[in-house]
Amino acid sequence: MLIGHSSQVEAFTSAFTGGRPHHAWLLVGQQGLGKALFAREAATWLLAGAPAGGGFQVPPDSEAARLMAAGSHLDFRLIERTPAKTGKLRSEIVIGQIVRRPDSEGQPLREFLSGTPMLGPRRVVIIDAADDMNRNTANALLKSLEEPSEDTVFLLVSHSPGRLLPTIRSRCRTLRFSRLADAEVSRVLAGADLDGEDEALLVRLAEGCPGRALALAGAGITALEKDLAALAGLPPEIANPAALMLARGIGAKGREGRYAALLDRVPALIATRAQRLNGPARGAAIAEWEAASRLAREAVPLQLEPGQVAHRLALHLAAVPA
Repeated sequence: MLIGHSSQVEAFTSAFTGGRPHHAWLLVGQQGLGKALFAREAATWLLAGAPAGGGFQVPPDSEAARLMAAGSHLDFRLIERTPAKTGKLRSEIVIGQIVRRPDSEGQPLREFLSGTPMLGPRRVVIIDAADDMNRNTANALLKSLEEPSEDTVFLLVSHSPGRLLPTIRSRCRTLRFSRLADAEVSRVLAGADLDGEDEALLVRLAEGCPGRALALAGAGITALEKDLAALAGLPPEIANPAALMLARGIGAKGREGRYAALLDRVPALIATRAQRLNGPARGAAIAEWEAASRLAREAVPLQLEPGQVAHRLALHLAAVPA
C-alpha cells in the first residue's frame, strides 16, 4: 500500500477524472521514495477503470487487482532491466525490449502496443527506471511517445531525469516526489519484517526515503552500525585486526547488501564525527572523509574486491576520533 504522496495521487487522479489526462507521466524523485509503487498502484487503478472514491482505491477482489497481483494482466507491461544469458542482470534496458531484435526474447513493447486493449479500454506501460535506457532504447521508445494512442498510458520512473533525452522529458507530464515525514517512514516499516532491527535507527538513516530504510534493514544495519561505532578512534595496533575481522564478514558471498550499506555509512559516519572536531583534528578527519568517499564512490564501478575495500574503509573510520 502506498503511504504518503497524497498531493501526487490527487494530481494524477484529478487529471483522469477531470477529463484532462496525459498519455505519458514522468515520476521524478530520488530513489527509495516509492515512485515505482505509485506507478503500480496508478496502473491498477487505471486498468480497473479509474473508479471514483479518492486515491487509488480498487477492490482487491476486482479483476484488475487480481490479475495485477498475479502478474498476468494482458493490458499491462513492465519494462525494466532483465537478466542476460549469463544470468546476471543487465546494466541497462536494451532496445530489444522495445522493438524486435534477433537476439531478443519475449514480446517487445512495440508489438504489445500494435493491437488494442484486451480486457478494458486502456493499456498501461511502466518503465522502471527510465534512466536505465541506453540511447538506442530511448530513441525507440520516443517513437511511441511521439505518436500517442488514446488507449495507452506511459508511466516513466526516473531517479535522474537529467539523464533522459530532452525529447522524452518534453513529451511527459512531470510529477515530482518529495521525501516522506519520519512518521510516514515508520508506517512503511511497520508493515515490514524488520527481524530485530532498530526501527528508530532505520527511520533516522532513511532521511525520508522508505526504500532506503528497507534496503538497510535487509543489510542488517543495526549490527553493522554497532561494528562501525566500535572502530572509532582505535589505535593502529588494534584497529587493523578489527578492520580485518569486519572485512571478512563483508567480503563473504551473499553479503552484498551489507557491503552496499558499508559503502554508504562509512563516509557518512566520518562526516558526522568531523563536524564535532576543531582545528587540526577536524582537518585530518576531513581528509579521511575525502579518501573514504572517493573509495566508496569508485568501488563498484571499478569492481574492486569487497573485502579489501571494507578493510580500507574501516581503517579510514578508525583514524577519526570518536
